[in-house]
Amino acid sequence: MKEQLKKTKQLKEMICNNVKYIFFDIDDTFTTHGKITQEAYSSLWNLRKKEIKIIPVTGRPAGWCDHIARMWPVDAIVGENGAFFFMMKNNKLVKNYLLDDSERKKNNLKLEQIKNEILSTVEKVDVAKDQSYREFDLAIDFAEEISISDDKEKNKIINQITEIFKKHGANCKVSSIHINGWFGNYDKLNMTKKLALQEFLLDLDNEEDNKKCVFCGDSPNDAPMFAFFHLSIGVRNVLDFKDQLLNFPKYVTENKFGEGFVEIADAIIADDI
Repeated sequence: MKEQLKKTKQLKEMICNNVKYIFFDIDDTFTTHGKITQEAYSSLWNLRKKEIKIIPVTGRPAGWCDHIARMWPVDAIVGENGAFFFMMKNNKLVKNYLLDDSERKKNNLKLEQIKNEILSTVEKVDVAKDQSYREFDLAIDFAEEISISDDKEKNKIINQITEIFKKHGANCKVSSIHINGWFGNYDKLNMTKKLALQEFLLDLDNEEDNKKCVFCGDSPNDAPMFAFFHLSIGVRNVLDFKDQLLNFPKYVTENKFGEGFVEIADAIIADDI
């Protein structure tokens, strides 16, 4: 991992004059301490003016994604770690789910059992406050509205929770705030590929198409995206997870959180001129 980190370059070294798509995580990549700054939100409109396609890729719930697809200047959104993508077409929200209703209900019963086990055996954590808006996964909060100051204790708790998910055969990913668990053969990367091909005729496995895209994120659950995209960027707080990342971004911003996102947007726009 240290060798990968040494190869990570500063954002100013990136050449992105062919970028037509930006895929990005939301929490702690686009947001700053849970808020969207004026500058970060304005950067979406600035990208849109340059006809850059804008696609958030998030672990956040279906309820939030419904709002984002409708209200934000985005072209689509991948949510709940790849369970679906939503987008507006002809002023109507179109929802593309990977699993059908019967499979989702069956999986949710199993997630309820996992939730009960976690809450009865792991101290200091709770179900994420956005859980009621979720359709496919279980989100456990360890750093959004819960504060665990000791890093060793936090890592121990994260390991306890991920082991419970895995014991039950569930997939799980650790973000900067939540641990998300789900049943089903999907993830952020594969749903992003499906969306790109189906809606934008963009084959992300093709090198030339891949080079038209930027992905930016901040935490361990973004590692597969960092590895896959030729132009992958971490906002600077990604370095807080340098001991946990399986794959590092190719580039890192000078600034953290939303300021880092603005840095990325400005770089894309400047290279597009």
